[in-house]
Amino acid sequence: MSKVKYLVLGAGIAFTAFANNAEAADGKALYTAKMCQTCHGAEGKAPIMDAYPKINGQNKTYLLNQMKDIKSGARANGMSMAMKAMVANVSDAELEAIADYLSKVK
Repeated sequence: MSKVKYLVLGAGIAFTAFANNAEAADGKALYTAKMCQTCHGAEGKAPIMDAYPKINGQNKTYLLNQMKDIKSGARANGMSMAMKAMVANVSDAELEAIADYLSKVK
């Protein structure tokens, strides 16, 4: 391949990685896109059932660990089984962005 082809290929790979990181970094948009508001309400403030937690303003690390534990199956108590399917196709970067967003919602 010529140097130009390598340059174009490299730029394409870099742009794709940047786009994926930019998407993952938008926790508010991901919260909506991943349907989190369906159970936890707008901004994590108004769950649809008493059994679902309010998640706004929680510690980021706590939220992230809970979501990862539900995804991996390490946490399988309470209502976590309902959420397991919701987080199955959410990447760790997306989970982190969602946790970061929620931790800042007051």
